[in-house]
Amino acid sequence: MAYGSQNPWSVNRGAAASQADIDQGLRQYMLRVYNYMASGLALTGVVSWLAYSTGFYASIAGTPLMWIVMLAPIALVFFFSFKLNSMSFGTAQTVFWLYAGLMGLSLAGIFQVYTGASIARVFFITAGTFAGTSLWGYTTKTDLTRMGSFMMMGLIGIVIASLVNIFLASPAVYFAISIIGVVVFVGLTAYDTQKIREMYLESDFADVMGKKALMGALTLYLDFVNLFLMLLRFFGDRRN
Repeated sequence: MAYGSQNPWSVNRGAAASQADIDQGLRQYMLRVYNYMASGLALTGVVSWLAYSTGFYASIAGTPLMWIVMLAPIALVFFFSFKLNSMSFGTAQTVFWLYAGLMGLSLAGIFQVYTGASIARVFFITAGTFAGTSLWGYTTKTDLTRMGSFMMMGLIGIVIASLVNIFLASPAVYFAISIIGVVVFVGLTAYDTQKIREMYLESDFADVMGKKALMGALTLYLDFVNLFLMLLRFFGDRRN
């Protein structure tokens, strides 16, 4: 044997160690994504409850300020998406927390429509559904790209149908939108989780552990909130 030849056992050990490092880094990255998402949801919940319980939401309902409250989160999502690469990490965090707070303010109205007990119940139903679906998206070896594309088309259909139903006010259309919405956001949760995982595997460590973790958290946050709102239509108990 030539002195310069490699030991296959050493090569295999090196490959195994490298894969272990990748797996550990991926777990830390996904944990960071989920922590950001959970913190954002907690902030949204606290702001929503305070806005309702203090009467602040009721005081601005029906005023022009309400339009700002409703449209500001949408504007921030687009701003965050298009400007993320040019933002500093600190600015990206600020935008994320600001968005979560504004979403809480805009969602405070659900406490006027549904009972607190049913909101809590639906939240835990959503959390269980989300956890199971996201875990499947994280662990599955199946490429979910085609499913994700189909779900995005469904999402566009939901948006269009919702806008049309503002004028139709059809209970049947409302019911159909709710059913399709649950399916779409369950599917998007799995697809987005897989996409976030692949984002880590295709990028360098320093790049993903900051702003991209925030972007992943925002994506899953939106999936969770929208799934929660769709399920609330089915399982929420309306106030008399």
